[in-house]
Amino acid sequence: MANPLCHFEFLTNDPEKCKAFYSKVFDWEFQTPPGHPHYTLIATGSEPGGGMMKKPDECPAPTVGIYIAVDNVEETLAKVTGAGGRVVMPKTPIPGVGAIAVFIDPENIGIGILQPERSSG
Repeated sequence: MANPLCHFEFLTNDPEKCKAFYSKVFDWEFQTPPGHPHYTLIATGSEPGGGMMKKPDECPAPTVGIYIAVDNVEETLAKVTGAGGRVVMPKTPIPGVGAIAVFIDPENIGIGILQPERSSG
């Protein structure tokens, strides 16, 4: 796998205001996935798509993050720590999607990784 950018995510104080802005500026469409009332998927018209949610209290300011596709979360996190980064969210399964994790690089930049769920067919 080439480790492409696969998802972006807005953490915002006001998701409705953010949706209205990006809808007007870029004509993006938004959908709340079933069973996840506090998360919004963003359809940009091509890949990658994104997501949006209310900023968690522990996040100091609204931000946008990125996720990079990986073949194996554990192996990638081992490379991260070996290269001087630190894990801030360990591997977390997301049913129907795969598994994610978040790390901080040596410059304090947070990056997400996503190991897509493999289809059994």
